[in-house]
Amino acid sequence: MIHLQNITKVFQIPHEKRDTLKENVVDMFRRVSYEPLYALHDVSFKINPGEFIGIIGPNGCGKTTLLKIIAGILVPSFGQVKTMGKISPFLELGVGFDPNLTARENVYQNGIILGLSHRDISKKFDKIIAFSELEKFVDTRLKDFSSGMQVRLAFAVAIQVNADILLMDEVLAVGDARFQQKCFKVFEDFKKQSKTIVLVTHDLESVKKHCERAIYLDNGRISADGKPKKVVKKYLK
Repeated sequence: MIHLQNITKVFQIPHEKRDTLKENVVDMFRRVSYEPLYALHDVSFKINPGEFIGIIGPNGCGKTTLLKIIAGILVPSFGQVKTMGKISPFLELGVGFDPNLTARENVYQNGIILGLSHRDISKKFDKIIAFSELEKFVDTRLKDFSSGMQVRLAFAVAIQVNADILLMDEVLAVGDARFQQKCFKVFEDFKKQSKTIVLVTHDLESVKKHCERAIYLDNGRISADGKPKKVVKKYLK
């Protein structure tokens, strides 16, 4: 279960930038002024166990910030977040990956970051590589991978975590149609296991086709929450 109550997240944006040591020393006694940026404003909703939710909205509306708060990566400025169950976040391509390491080495590194033991990863390694379809590139360094190959590998690791809640941010954006179908097959299997899935995406057709519920964020506020077709229709208007 996920329960957000009156969540507000404010970032302080400085009016001037100080990058060098000299700039910081020279301007040491001069105050820097800041402008508040409300990424989320008074957001409240509940997600029940086993729900498949699509979060939609324009760029900069607070979708990724919302997922990071649910995952515990960001702390809200105001409000409360309650989650029940283990969370597996897949929020940014390449997080936990080292481009100078091979695919094999990154599987172990990323898996450990996500909470898998070395033994667990060894047991699931062949399954991870098979799902990502990277058998020929196991010992190739990640910096030589395309973005699509990287996301396949990252997703294949993330779904091995025995989590109750999966947070997915644009996981399908760089995947081809075949890979997207594989992802949704995994999502369907997770739904049968009563796992909760929160998917941030710009793919509105996928939201209508696969999600049971959609939330439309606009300027950090919930503009609509309900049946995917109705929410998508309001967003398009």
